[in-house]
Amino acid sequence: MQGSKGRKTVSVMRGFMMLCETCYDHVITDKLVDGRNYVADHEALFDMICPGCTDINRPLIDDMLGSSE
Repeated sequence: MQGSKGRKTVSVMRGFMMLCETCYDHVITDKLVDGRNYVADHEALFDMICPGCTDINRPLIDDMLGSSE
């Protein structure tokens, strides 16, 4: 897993998610972002990102999914 160096951000309904370059490229290629770099379909985003990006964004992901952990 990389550190935060080289990470890019996308906006989601509850904040910003840091993504590695590979995941960011997939998000752009699959056109999950709009012109403002906002991802409306967060579930598709969560399914697409790698385990490293999931770990870094775990508090935000849990918040968005309504996790009670």
